Amino acid sequence: MQKVLIANRGEIAIRVIKSLKKMGIQTVAVYSEADKEALHVKYADQAVLIGPAPSALSYLNQDVILETCKTHGVDAIHPGYGFLSENATFARRCSEEGIKLIGPSAEAMEIMGSKLGAKDAVKHFDIPMVPGTDTAIADFDEAVKIAESIGFPILIKASAGGGGKGMRIVRESREMVEQIQLAMNEAKAAFGDGSVFIEKYITSPKHIEVQIMADQHGNTLYLFERECSIQRRHQKVVEEAPSSALTPALRKAMGEAAVKVAQSCNYEGAGTVEFLMDEHKNFYFLEMNTRLQVEHPVTECITGLDLVEWQVRVARGEKLPFSQEDLTLAGHAIELRIYAEDPEDRFMPSISVLSRYRFLEGDGIRVDNGISEGMMVPIYYDPMLAKLVVHAPNRLAAIEKMKLAIQGFEIEGIANTLNFGAYVMNHPAFITGNFDTHFVDKYWNQEEKTKTFGHAAAVAAKVGEYLFRSSKERLTIPQHDK
Repeated sequence: MQKVLIANRGEIAIRVIKSLKKMGIQTVAVYSEADKEALHVKYADQAVLIGPAPSALSYLNQDVILETCKTHGVDAIHPGYGFLSENATFARRCSEEGIKLIGPSAEAMEIMGSKLGAKDAVKHFDIPMVPGTDTAIADFDEAVKIAESIGFPILIKASAGGGGKGMRIVRESREMVEQIQLAMNEAKAAFGDGSVFIEKYITSPKHIEVQIMADQHGNTLYLFERECSIQRRHQKVVEEAPSSALTPALRKAMGEAAVKVAQSCNYEGAGTVEFLMDEHKNFYFLEMNTRLQVEHPVTECITGLDLVEWQVRVARGEKLPFSQEDLTLAGHAIELRIYAEDPEDRFMPSISVLSRYRFLEGDGIRVDNGISEGMMVPIYYDPMLAKLVVHAPNRLAAIEKMKLAIQGFEIEGIANTLNFGAYVMNHPAFITGNFDTHFVDKYWNQEEKTKTFGHAAAVAAKVGEYLFRSSKERLTIPQHDK
């Protein structure tokens, strides 16, 4: 594997390029017209324009990406996450063209890309499942009966879904038919597949996922878990590893279940098995993401492994040289996704020019960044600017380090999630670990803010923010372009 094309953009493209350069592998970046000044274009050994700004005409254009590989002598493609990373058709086309896609097989993508397909694959492996149906709803009256037998509230979910689309909570029988139809319509529009199914709604869940790595020689290991319960619109904002809610025995049980899920589809490479855990610490299989996750840096921090490097090594046919017993937890890591969104306005996108963009790294502070000061945040793509990651000997130390790292991160020109991150780090529910996926709904409102921190604290916070910003010109904070 001499040359790899990165079929992505932004911070993940740069993250992948860094590992490839460390391994002595040449890199080819692709970019749209909206990204011609993007950092990943400058950072790669070669960069190729592949189309206009809309994703369908550039980053999702399989024909152009494969033709670029042929033209530039590319051996393999790293898809990052999003775009084509879980596209089984693309994986199959790469194989037919003799280009190695760094990731699992098309067959594994297809199985795990359908929630119903995933349920069917793992049901013989003694993996805990949320009570519900394992086939698509075909008869509305029968669906009502099933829901009543499970007990309300229930969740209607799209088989091909993600990001909360095609998902409806139903609390009583008379709502069922309408909500099923709405979920089907949304799923059809979003994914081209209107199949939906029923699950028991877990009222106070934690979202915990397990990182796995599997080689081509039958070895599948779990690299511990990540706590991903701080979410907005069913999408993560804060992640940490390990989870403070897991005992060693529960960690082992969840890890071994994740390995079985991977083995059920003959998985290869890095993947993530997601679970819901209720207030009684019962955990249930949710789905498998057949790619690298956004939040993979926290796992890298606590294991000392470069997951991108091991994706490449596994794709080259190398055998994992370590066993499950060799893996140990080292400290605690927390990640804050820095989105160009306004948390005070329902996390709506904030699109403008970054008039100021500075941050600190080092001493357990890592920034996976994809943008620089003076750049326009494109409206066409995911609004994530960067990932702020901290690593410390224990969880409380990591929380304190994150507070400092947030304070040293300067953004002007757009709304962003830094203040939300600071709020989370200071909230008693987060500090004690007593939170679930409803954190934003429960606590991110003015009434709760005032009740929790008081008027005086709110005023002090505003004064502190003003003093920090008014003195920032005198601070020595280097700008990082890569």
